[in-house]
Amino acid sequence: MERVDLVVVGSSRAAISLAMEARDAGLESVALVETRPGPVTVPPDSHPDLMVWRGPIGEMTPSDDGVTVEVDGTVTAAGAVALVEGGSPLEGPAISVPRSLQSRVHREPPTKTWGRQILVAGGSEKAAEVALELSQAGAGVVLARGNRSPSDLSRLTRSALLLREAERRLTILWHSRPTTITDIEGEPLVAFDDVGTPDLVFDDVVLVDDSEPAGGDAVQGPVWQVGDADLAPGRAWDRIRSDAFSHLTADGVPPVPHVGADEKVAELRRRHYNATITHFERTHSDLWVVRVQPDQGDVSFHPGQYASLGLGYWEPRADGARDPDLERKWENLVRRSYSISSPVFDEDGYLFDPTRAGTLEFYVVLVPASGDHVPGLTPRLALTNPGDRIYVGPRIVGRYTLAPLRRPDATAVFFATGTGEAPHNAMVTDLLRRGHHGPIVSVVCVRYRADLAYLDVHRELASRFTNYHYLPIVTREPDVEKLYVQDVITRDLMREEFGVALDPETSHVFLCGNPAMIGIPHWNDDVPTFPEPTGACQLLHERGFDLDRHGHVGNVHTEKYW
Repeated sequence: MERVDLVVVGSSRAAISLAMEARDAGLESVALVETRPGPVTVPPDSHPDLMVWRGPIGEMTPSDDGVTVEVDGTVTAAGAVALVEGGSPLEGPAISVPRSLQSRVHREPPTKTWGRQILVAGGSEKAAEVALELSQAGAGVVLARGNRSPSDLSRLTRSALLLREAERRLTILWHSRPTTITDIEGEPLVAFDDVGTPDLVFDDVVLVDDSEPAGGDAVQGPVWQVGDADLAPGRAWDRIRSDAFSHLTADGVPPVPHVGADEKVAELRRRHYNATITHFERTHSDLWVVRVQPDQGDVSFHPGQYASLGLGYWEPRADGARDPDLERKWENLVRRSYSISSPVFDEDGYLFDPTRAGTLEFYVVLVPASGDHVPGLTPRLALTNPGDRIYVGPRIVGRYTLAPLRRPDATAVFFATGTGEAPHNAMVTDLLRRGHHGPIVSVVCVRYRADLAYLDVHRELASRFTNYHYLPIVTREPDVEKLYVQDVITRDLMREEFGVALDPETSHVFLCGNPAMIGIPHWNDDVPTFPEPTGACQLLHERGFDLDRHGHVGNVHTEKYW
């Protein structure tokens, strides 16, 4: 009789995720069983050794060392079986729906989806799957998860949600649950229990479940029923491993626990963390302004410098990815350097003075997993809130500063992409605080206007200081001209918009962000070789600007952001 370690019945994201986690943890043989007609599941490129069987499931009989299971007439011995299809039904939200909106509020996905704005309510795997399907079908989808933990979702579903959200094709309300639905001129107006979520109008509402977490305490092996109302898909493998495959911890490496599950996590936090998050503003789900207060030490810095942030590998992730070699790294910190930003104004409305703050501000974007690249920090930072502890590196460093800009009447130009705007916020604020009276222009290029976290602040700054100008440009906003930093240079848009000349005799230019935008050349003595595509450095060089290089300070200064 053939024997495998684990049989996973199902072809959904949850089933494939469970099989992947089992292989990652060290099981030698894991089989996926498809029982429904349709295309045959192809194992992910990262896990080509997953076996895929097809056929109906027959009798399952517990044995001393697991269970025997019949698949398409063939009996196989297994250490455990996980059924990831069927299971206990979900209970829908108990929300009163006006009779006039009966055709707009559904328990199953509506058939008409293209171009419609749809709310999906529920924290379950099923609700997430519904949201993904509707988004794929062309709907604008908001998923309200009702404070349900991301770790309840399967690995692949979490990853798909965050990727779709990064593409602006889906919005996730992690901490909101709908409470009332009101008829507003024939459309559903939905109110939420989270005070930070405004009332929103939708074309349709899909009420999937009430977002209460699955307990899983009553679920017993060796045949495990995995599902939203039984054992949450994202927690299934830890439970199955501790019950059926405890030998995987024989080498002394424990299963990765959930945060707060034991004293080990608390001890690791005490040992490694040296600062507190005091402010966490979500511009949207994957773009944040974060302030941290170190327990001790000097927080003074030169505008443009950077510091490192860190969280433990033991902290949970907001996506479905798994860190490579996690068991070995589990007690360590994952760190990343970030340029220090600035609030620009303090709480009294004056220009921000960093020497009196005691905090450091960072501008952070969620980096999704892609292929073999599994970012470690931002998917963990995504689940933090004010009051949580964090690591801040002991040194603030960096040579990308205002030091070369010595004349108070010089033109200062800042070009950035995305969160590369962070150091420029601190640099602009510093120039204005010390009375710089030459023209100052800050240009930032983003995909969508919603990616401009500091837009209102810079508009206020420009209204107060006649020598300051802010030019936000976008590349993917519908019905708005697509512009890049290179276009601003080649078309002299600063002169057109503000009357400010980009003149190498009077200007200093600072570039931070996407390396393709910057285009740092390779130098052979004093002869540059520029990369493709054409970046800002080449365009500025052709206009007579002098680029920084090793041992030489010019009037074009660069900071690559990754």
